[in-house]
Amino acid sequence: MPYPEMLIAPMRGEMTAMGAREARTVQDVDDVVKNTSGVLMMVVNSVCGCAAGKARPGIALALQHEKRPDVVATVFAGADIDATDRARAYFTGYTPSSPSIGLLKDGKLVYMMERRQIESRSAEMIADELKQAFDQHCA
Repeated sequence: MPYPEMLIAPMRGEMTAMGAREARTVQDVDDVVKNTSGVLMMVVNSVCGCAAGKARPGIALALQHEKRPDVVATVFAGADIDATDRARAYFTGYTPSSPSIGLLKDGKLVYMMERRQIESRSAEMIADELKQAFDQHCA
C-alpha cells in the first residue's frame, strides 16, 4: 500500500524546490529518460531518515556546483510504485535501493549512488561525491 500523500508531500516538495521534475508514472519516467539530451539525474526519493538527513541535503548542495545535470527528475519509493520500478529498471546492474541516485547520459547509466553509500556518509560527503560525478559526466 502506498504512503499517504499528506505524509510525503513535504519530501516531494524538497526535491521540486531544487528544480527536480516529478516522475509519478511509468510514462513520466520513460519520457524524461528518452527526452533528455545530455545528463539526467534520477533520484529515488524515500521517507527514510537517510533521505531526509543526508541524500536530499547532499543533492541540494551538489546542485549548486557549476557543472550539473541537464535535467533532475525524481520518483518516490513507496508512493510512485510503478514509476519507481521503471526508474530502477534503468539502473542496470544494481539492486533496488532507496534512496538512490543515478546519472544517465543519453538514457544509459553512467554513475550510481546506492543507499549503502548514502547512509554511511554526511550530506557534505554525498555532495562532494556527486560534484565529482558531475565533473566527470556533465558538460
